[in-house]
Amino acid sequence: MRYHLVTLGCQMNKSDSERTRTVIERMGFIWTDREDEANLLGVLACSVRQKSIDKVYSRISKWNRWKKDRNLITFVSGCMLPADKEKFLKLFDLVFTVDELPEFDAMVRQYGIVTPASLSSPAETSQVTDQTWALKPEKDPAEIRQFWKVRPQYSSSFEAFIPIQNGCDKFCTFCAVPYTRGREVSRSSDEILKELRELVDKGYKSITLLGQNVNSYGLDKRGDEISFPTLLEKIGEFGERSGKEFWVYFTSPHPRDMSADVIDVMARYGCLAKQVHLPVQSGDDKVLIRMNRNHNMDRYRNIIHTIREKLPDATIFTDVIVGFTGETDQQFENTRKIMEEFRFNMAYIAMYSPRPGATSSRWEDDIPRDVKKERLQVLTDELIKYNRIYNTSLIGRKLHVLVTGHDRKEGYLRGLTEGKLIVRFPADDQSLIGRFTDLQINSAADFSLEGEKLSIIEELNES
Repeated sequence: MRYHLVTLGCQMNKSDSERTRTVIERMGFIWTDREDEANLLGVLACSVRQKSIDKVYSRISKWNRWKKDRNLITFVSGCMLPADKEKFLKLFDLVFTVDELPEFDAMVRQYGIVTPASLSSPAETSQVTDQTWALKPEKDPAEIRQFWKVRPQYSSSFEAFIPIQNGCDKFCTFCAVPYTRGREVSRSSDEILKELRELVDKGYKSITLLGQNVNSYGLDKRGDEISFPTLLEKIGEFGERSGKEFWVYFTSPHPRDMSADVIDVMARYGCLAKQVHLPVQSGDDKVLIRMNRNHNMDRYRNIIHTIREKLPDATIFTDVIVGFTGETDQQFENTRKIMEEFRFNMAYIAMYSPRPGATSSRWEDDIPRDVKKERLQVLTDELIKYNRIYNTSLIGRKLHVLVTGHDRKEGYLRGLTEGKLIVRFPADDQSLIGRFTDLQINSAADFSLEGEKLSIIEELNES
């Protein structure tokens, strides 16, 4: 029996999918790239964006049509708002949260499906009280901690995600995450460090710590767990002892909790990658208040200045929302000005759209779509302008790059710098993928660089 899983949304969902695949394959199912071959079809949903939810409806509509011709079982999990969940209950066979994943085998068998694994060995059953599995009204922190104990089936042999935290306590008025993933729950630092050590021992080169607000890690344990700066320090110390080369990233920090301690630790240890993704969302203090961001632009500005001072080579990424409810022309202009002031290397810019459950969904969405599109384009143009200036400044520089795969340009490979800048270079040696190499940058474009392997340049110079 075969299965196919569709993963939508953020890196956290991608990480969750790696553990989901482990559970499904323990049941005896075999992965297939083709949906039309699968007996078990699932999707990890994302209620944070309407576009992702639309993709869920498109998928289940197709899958339910297939049920007329063959036996299928369908399920949905991931980040789901209560309103979306209620609709999914009428469309999918199984609806459950990722923290209930360890019970998935029992859910499938209760539904009447005999799994391949249950035919070959006695199944360890769990107590099942209802044939319809749905979201529980309140999440139990113990369940997500049990889910983290599932060994993931990593989708790459050199890049990996490590969840360190789930949920969010910030309650930004535009955001649905507290209503989809619940309150903040920190994972055991012993488990995090163990998973990281195992990955490094296996040769992984790029590891990302995941959480909705990573720099509030440990605060929910009330002193029974280490802080985020201490976690980073332990990782840095291990990196020095290991003698192995790898980069550790984290996403996403919140400006309210971002401390100088984090930046100091990043500066001390080579394995802590010099790249910071710090969402700003708006450059106007009054909009930030309506967003309930609990930081103002002076605080954000001080953080950026500290990063520039202590990590001069670090790249800085951000998130921005345009057209939030009530955003005036002047308030948008203040956001445009910070694009010029901070010169982000990358900004993920989104037009505001209300999400059911989030506080702002009760407010009038009073910025016309055409105005939102215009504002998005203005910020994109600003981003491109300063990205081009920065990339051009790298021409002639030697950069250390992790080769990640084939580029769209034929005969080229591509990779990422420590600051997550995209670089392509001519090469046909596939053994380079998943390894570090040094490139000399010889040209720059919008959001990408082009270079040549230094070993090739040195050979040409010697000849």
